Formats: sequence, C-alpha cells, structure tokens
Amino acid sequence: MYAVEFGEHMAWSLPTIALSLLLGIAFGTLSLQCLLRSTNRHREFLATVLFVAAIAGLHFIGVSAMRTHMMSAELMATGNAPVVLGVALAITTLLLVATGGNSFSIDDATRAESYERMRQMALHDALTSLPNRVSFNDHLDQVIEDAKEKGTQFALIGIDLNKFKEINDVRGHAAGDVVLVTIASRFTEMLGEGEFVARLGGDEFAAVHLTSDPDELKAFVARIEEAINLPIPIEDYEVTTGGSVGLALFPKDATDKETLVTRADLAMYRAKADPLRTVAYYEPAMDETVREARALAADLKTAMEKGELSLHYQVQTAIATGEVFGYEALLRWTSPERGDVPPARFIPVAEENGLIIPLGEWVLQTACAQAAKWEVPFKLAVNLSPVQFFHPDLYRLVKETLEKTGLAPARLELELTETSIIDDKQRALEIVRRIKELGVSIALDDFGTGYSSIDTLRSFPFDRIKLDGSFMQGIETNSDAAAIVRSVLALGRTMNIAVLAEGIETPRQLEVLRGEGCVAGQGFLIGRPACAETLGLQPA
Repeated sequence: MYAVEFGEHMAWSLPTIALSLLLGIAFGTLSLQCLLRSTNRHREFLATVLFVAAIAGLHFIGVSAMRTHMMSAELMATGNAPVVLGVALAITTLLLVATGGNSFSIDDATRAESYERMRQMALHDALTSLPNRVSFNDHLDQVIEDAKEKGTQFALIGIDLNKFKEINDVRGHAAGDVVLVTIASRFTEMLGEGEFVARLGGDEFAAVHLTSDPDELKAFVARIEEAINLPIPIEDYEVTTGGSVGLALFPKDATDKETLVTRADLAMYRAKADPLRTVAYYEPAMDETVREARALAADLKTAMEKGELSLHYQVQTAIATGEVFGYEALLRWTSPERGDVPPARFIPVAEENGLIIPLGEWVLQTACAQAAKWEVPFKLAVNLSPVQFFHPDLYRLVKETLEKTGLAPARLELELTETSIIDDKQRALEIVRRIKELGVSIALDDFGTGYSSIDTLRSFPFDRIKLDGSFMQGIETNSDAAAIVRSVLALGRTMNIAVLAEGIETPRQLEVLRGEGCVAGQGFLIGRPACAETLGLQPA
C-alpha cells in the first residue's frame, strides 16, 4: 500500500505501523508455540485462532495507519473517477475470485485423480492388474452378506499353477511374469456377470461364481481350466503351466469366510496331490484327513522326544558273489498307541510340518554313531530328504557328525533323489561337490522314476545309481521292464557308475540281474531290514 503514489496527499502513522508489526509477530509466535509445544487437546483450534489474530492485527492495524488528506486536482476534475475506480476494483475482485475458483477446481480434480490412482494401486495387483488379496477379502465379505440376505449360494474357487516354479527356475522371472500376465488377461476376458477373479500372491488365484446352477458352475470351471492349460508363447518358445482347482460352496460347505477359504484350499491341495484330476470339490473327509495329519505330526514330535524312533538296516550285497559290502539305514517308528507306523505315512507329514530337519539330523547322527561301533567296517547308506539336502547346515552337519562319531568318511554314502536336485541344479551341484570333498560317497536313489535324465548323470559326480524297485516286479515276464533294466545297467557301465538294484524279492529276479551283469542289489530275498543287534553288526 505504501508503494501507491498519492504524492503529498498520503500520510502514514509510524507508531501504528510498528504496532501492527508487533501484533503480527506476537500472535504468530504464540500460534506456532501453541501448535508445536502445547499438550492441550484443542491446540490446533487455539493455534488457528491466534494465527487469524496475527493476520488481522497486521493487516487492519496497518491499514489504519494510512491517512489521505485530499484528492488530487486532476482526479477531482474527472467527474466519473469514482465510477471508474469502482468498476476497476470490481473487475479486479472478480478476476481474483475467478482465479481462486479455477485453482480450487483444478486442485480438486487433481486430488480426486490422485485418490482414484491410489485406490487402484491399493486394491489391484501391480503386475497383473487383477484385484489383489485386500480387494478379494472385501468382495468376499460383500458376497457372503448378500447371499445370507437373499438366501442364495455361490462357489469359491482356489486356483494354483502347477509348473510355475519350474518355469521361473528354468526360464527366469521375466518368463514367469509373462505367464502371470497372460493368464490374468485370459481370466479378465472370460469373466461374465456374477464372476470375479483375484490374484492372491505368487501363482495363487481365487475366483467367485454367483450361481446355484451346477451346469453354469461347471462351465465356469471349464473356462478356468482352458485359461491355465492353453500354451503361453514367450519369445521363441511356448510353455504350459496347468493348474489345480478346488471348490467350496456357500452355504453348503461353510457359512463364514475363514472356513470357506480354508475348505476351498483343502480341495485345491487334494486336486494337486491327485495326478488323475485337476479339479476337486470339498468333501468333509478332507477335514478329517487334515486333522489326522496334524495329530500324526504331534505324535511324531512326541515320539522324537520320548525315543520311540529306531533304525533298522537292510543289507546290500554284490550280486555276482553274494558278498555283503554295506547296509542302508531305514527309519522305524513304533508308537504305543498307533503301533508300527510305516515311513511312507509319517515321512510326508514330517516334511509338511517342518520336522524333517531334526528327524534327518537324528537319523544321520544315530546311524553314523552305530556304524562306527560295527565289528566289520561295512558301508553305511543314509537317505536325505529334498528339504534336508538344501538346508544350509547340511555340510556342517555331515562334517561334525563324522568328526564326533569317528566314522570314516569313505564308509558313508548319502542317497538323494533326482527330484531333490532338479529345482536348482547349480546349487545342488555345489552341495554335492562340497560333501564329496569330505570323502563321502553320493548315490542317486530311485533311478528310473521321475525325471531320470542322462544330463543329471553326466553333470553330477555320482558314485552309485540305485535302480528303483518297481522295475523288479516285471523283470521276469515283462520285456519292457527287462529292457529298461538292461539299458540302465549299460548306461552305468558306459559312465563308469556302479548300479545297485532295489526290491529283489525272487530268485528269478536275482538270476536275471546276475545275467545282465548288475553289480549290487538289495531286497527281501537278500535280507529284510532289522536292527543292528539282530543282524550281528554289534554286540546286543
């Protein structure tokens, strides 16, 4: 205001100006102090009042310091000067208001756009643009509420891709992303009214289908299967993931969200575990299976603590001479309540519940300690589970066990299956080489099942191939089984790897193997598993 030129007709009161400045500083300082340091729960309101007082004191007291003595002669000579000034002031005011309103509109639109973008990011998966887990939970809550009000039913479908990890490991994460984006796009295109699909994370999806018509539900599931089973082009090759689908119905299978999701997952895992089907509906027996598995896991943990586990040994001999050269350690569990529990039943439970690591450590340490006391230094074979094989402490465990028990490294042979190493061959090769540096032998177990690739035999320094016992069952009468056995034996000779045949149960099987030049064997015909004392390996 001081910059306005009114010549000698304008005068200012300096004390009033000083007062306005002091009021602005004083109230402004009090406002900031109140906002930043006060503990009063109304401090924001008080700070606002004080800051308004600072602005008002500075402005209105400052304006009152201006005094106009008289209008200039030129201005007074112009009769319409007040009108011109009034119009100019009105136009300026309107311009300011319009500018402010336009700025507010732009700011409001930007704010709304930012909010919508943030909402989209919060409720949708960044990679596939499908609804995410948060959105899925909100949608499922709403669907359940509507179904309860209207008395309708719907299906919750769990979807898991079967070969996604393999594609990620072999082709890389970029290929895995292409797979997820492609399948998500197929899901989006196939959706109809009352249908919803979300990505929950990784290669796991979930879908909701609003209908009570079984045929419509089957058609929806068929579209899901088509979306996950069609080939996916990636650069110059194609991949196919396949998948497992599990369904739970509301309210037939569950009336609350948590139970419904759990039962859809149970059905999905049942489909994944069954090689003959890819779609499974929830059945009450699945809950019983889960409960039994949990009870078995709890009993197994107790058995480890109470010493209910023991080791039996099965003899391994040279087929040509019958000479015994080693024994394979086999885990046994005799429960006071359950009786003899077969390994095929409790080992998978141990792997699923994280007990396989301490269980595997106990087997290795106990077997080595017992073998170190044998009167004859036979070879000792110990199986490694896939989980145990990739455990970071495996090398240390083997090294410390050998040192503690005094067992010669050359007497220990660790057995692993090809499924244990196929997921990460490079890391598996490093582990195998480190263990072999200790002087320990490595055997490839269950050869002939699973992958059984020649590349694995060529890449890994195996000391022995163990031919799976399933081939022995048809070797006497089935020409195909005999040809496979003959091929494996020839392969072993070519690659200079000894072959041991498992599952020998009849004299004819032993005769055929001897005629084909098999080096070693084990089975019920040669000797059944028994404890070390029974076998005479050490004093009772």
